[in-house]
Amino acid sequence: MIMPLRVLLLDFNSYFASVEQQLRPGLRGRPVGILPVLAETTCCIAASREAKRFGVKTGTGVAEARRRCPDIVFVQARPRVYVEMHHRLMAAVDRAIPLGDVLSIDEVACELTGSWQQEEVAVARARLAKTRIREDVGEWLTCSIGIGPNRFLAKTASNMQKPDGLVVIREADLPDILFGLELQDLNGIASAMLARLERHGITTVEGLCRADREQLRRVWGGVGGERMHDQLRGIEPVLEPTRRGSFSHSHVLPPHLRDDPGAFAVLSKLTQKAALRLRAEGYLAGRLDLYVGYRRRGYWSLGSRFAPVDHTLDFLHLLDALWARRPRRRGDEPVKVGVVLGEVLAAHDQTLPLLSGPDRGASLDKALDRLKLRYGNHAIYFGTAARAMEEAPMRISFTHVPDLKLEADGPGDLALFESA
Repeated sequence: MIMPLRVLLLDFNSYFASVEQQLRPGLRGRPVGILPVLAETTCCIAASREAKRFGVKTGTGVAEARRRCPDIVFVQARPRVYVEMHHRLMAAVDRAIPLGDVLSIDEVACELTGSWQQEEVAVARARLAKTRIREDVGEWLTCSIGIGPNRFLAKTASNMQKPDGLVVIREADLPDILFGLELQDLNGIASAMLARLERHGITTVEGLCRADREQLRRVWGGVGGERMHDQLRGIEPVLEPTRRGSFSHSHVLPPHLRDDPGAFAVLSKLTQKAALRLRAEGYLAGRLDLYVGYRRRGYWSLGSRFAPVDHTLDFLHLLDALWARRPRRRGDEPVKVGVVLGEVLAAHDQTLPLLSGPDRGASLDKALDRLKLRYGNHAIYFGTAARAMEEAPMRISFTHVPDLKLEADGPGDLALFESA
């Protein structure tokens, strides 16, 4: 029986930079580097396709980017704009093919069923999605589309022709179609895994495809190797349901907050943001960790376990107690801070005490959350964060699309959410 095409995956090209070029026509065709802040000491978090031709990529420092590409234009990242554009793009794609799993802000996998598993139909849907994106959102926002028997091969196909590509991997193409790739071109093989494969004598994709399940299990040290074996052959591995493990925020401190009071103010804001998200998703946390990165002496961190809670004030009291135990590093300024609410569990799974009075903490949180959701995070907050309210704005991770309503700082951001 021929293995059908089951997944169509869209990967938007140079997403952050392409959004800026779409919205600012003067940047089109020019090498663009996206920076978290406009500073000489930072690095690119994204680069346009024009900049990539000069070797500028994610993680390239400003000075190195200028050396490689003297004409590069640096732009400060606008996370809320990228989230709003993401929602517009998803709506455009949904007009061509029903959305499946949104994997990140610039990547979505759509399931192919019924007659849509026929190659000519799947390809027609892919082309229609590109048309909808161009007509509904803009011609500068292109995507590479991969179609394959499983998500892994669809992702691989999307990377084989960039930018604006469309590649199909059929069962009949396997495994030969993969042999021209490098091992690190495959999703799940980063530098550490590459070194491990080489220690086991596997140095090419062809060698990886020839290895049997048991050999790959030894390389990966477990079922991850068996999954890779199956994925290379078009089989979709059965994965255990994932569960939320933590809520975290971090921030690089600006120069005017690189002292103990400034670092603590930012930690307080990060804790309040994490607590709001925790409650919004219906979780409790049983652990709080904080960490501080110093300019010369590396990182210091400390954590505490406790009975699961979701009250902001409880977390702030714990933060205060942990902060009091920090080392006093005279002359060494803090440059980065972070907070993690961990050991989370669903609130509805928690057994309540048999005898308990009114939960005033819950009432306070509900009142504050309603105000924040209506007027933004800056509308009301605990005073320990006052010095840092203009810091720690929304950030976009590789696997998480922020909720604009939860992340909004003020009415302007909420208006952006309403238009999304």
